Amino acid sequence: METAISQLKGVINGSIVLPSDSNYDETRSVYNGMIDKKPAIIVKCKSTEDVVKAIKHAKNNNLEIAIRSGGHHGAGLCLVDDGLVIDLSDMKKLDIDAKSKTAIIESGNTLQDVDAATYPYGLALPSGIIGTTGIGGITLGGGIGYLTRKGGLTIDNLLECEVVLANGEIVTANKQTNPDLFWALKGGGGNFGVVVSFKFKLIEVKNVYGGPMFWPIEKAREAIKFYSEYTKNASNDLYGFFAFLIVPAAEPFPKNLWNKNVCGVVWNYTGPREKAEDIFEPIREFGPPILDFVGEIPMKDLNGMFDALYPPGYQWYWRAHYIKELTEESIDVNLEYGSKVPTMHSTTHLYPVDGAAHNFKNNETAWAYRDARWVQVIVGVDPDPDKADKVTNWCKNYFDALKPYAMGGSYVNMMMDEGQERVKASYKENYERLTKIKGKYDPKNIFHINQNIKPAYLR
Repeated sequence: METAISQLKGVINGSIVLPSDSNYDETRSVYNGMIDKKPAIIVKCKSTEDVVKAIKHAKNNNLEIAIRSGGHHGAGLCLVDDGLVIDLSDMKKLDIDAKSKTAIIESGNTLQDVDAATYPYGLALPSGIIGTTGIGGITLGGGIGYLTRKGGLTIDNLLECEVVLANGEIVTANKQTNPDLFWALKGGGGNFGVVVSFKFKLIEVKNVYGGPMFWPIEKAREAIKFYSEYTKNASNDLYGFFAFLIVPAAEPFPKNLWNKNVCGVVWNYTGPREKAEDIFEPIREFGPPILDFVGEIPMKDLNGMFDALYPPGYQWYWRAHYIKELTEESIDVNLEYGSKVPTMHSTTHLYPVDGAAHNFKNNETAWAYRDARWVQVIVGVDPDPDKADKVTNWCKNYFDALKPYAMGGSYVNMMMDEGQERVKASYKENYERLTKIKGKYDPKNIFHINQNIKPAYLR
């Protein structure tokens, strides 16, 4: 093995990190502090050729492979004990073509990197809400965020991928070339190869009218119903995710709200600025809100608003449901658990996946829940490892209580290790097609450290 590692070091452009190296613990750390996996070797790739050589090394030495972009997945699926990690975080090329409104983005970029590059052109990529998220994982799982109602999921803006397959071949996937692979990459996760770069179309967004608005927990039932009805028929320029939370005990929040359990919405309006006050007049009249931080803000700043509140290394446990409608029974569950948020960093969010995301049918991409109205994520979070059980149990109990009112399956970017049946349910009628594509491009299931779709003949 030592000889093989020495040979690998001699042929790659990037670097290799081993358990004996001083930077090993730093390199293997991920966003979720609960994850403590110890790879045998981490290959920090700087080129597509590095990825090819890393795959070859892993296969020749019978090492399992994990793929890392931003390292944000709650289950830690970007690491593998005693295996090889293909770390793409140093692959940072990012080219914007303002004329065609497209971008070619390597997989080591974060959403923060993407926002910084697109904003000066008045352009944006529909994606997530935490800037440190890697572009690779969020895209391959679907991609939801502040611009979903206006511009669809991240995969709805995907034009092309460059992929290294399990056999080491480098291929292009788009509508004309390897269209079956391209379809599978739109929501099928890292099952089919190592995607080293993406080409996206961008949408015109620069400054928006958005931010958080809170109501007392006592008005939560009225607030969630108002939110549901008001946004149902709103234009796609209006987005807002609903939350139950504890107000942080820090500026800029007013001291009289510190540590209070509240409900609220984080809004994003991308329409004409002169219409914003009219759009928000009924919203402000409801309640009225006890906190209103909604105003003009750069899109990149809204995207990064919670980065400081959620730095890497905290204890995380999350689960998610697809929700079609908020029934009285499901609202009862949300009120019960949302009014008992266990720690200041724990929360639940109802992320809208309607609007432009509904322009596609369930079978047009691997992402199979186009008929959902929300992805509801429940997150138990705290910086203190001693509170890991507390936040985990709250999350699990909340998730279980909501299950009778959910659609089945889960958004794969927000799943823990929940078993094969849960993975299958997350792709519904698309699952069988995905297993056949998996069998074509990764027949030996080399890429299985993920929400795994097994090749058809292995099931």
